[in-house]
Amino acid sequence: MFEFIGNFLWLAIAGFASVGGYVTMKRFVRGRLRFVDGVHRRGVPLVAGVAGWGVGLLAAILPFVTPLTAVLFGIGIGTGVAAGRREIKRLPSP
Repeated sequence: MFEFIGNFLWLAIAGFASVGGYVTMKRFVRGRLRFVDGVHRRGVPLVAGVAGWGVGLLAAILPFVTPLTAVLFGIGIGTGVAAGRREIKRLPSP
């Protein structure tokens, strides 16, 4: 019973970290980095994902935050940056 609760709690934290990182970075790139030319470079989502993974590894000292949670957080951030970049290209120019 307690193992199930622990696994469910880990799954909820990992899902929240992944989806939260995706939504936050997509909104940030679309809103704040709209006029920054550097965000359109090819490797920016990868760099952002690796940086998010590093920050997630620092949080791995907390209970229920594992290195896999950090990886999911980094993936969420990288894909959020990529999605924000695609949305910027679709927006009409000012």
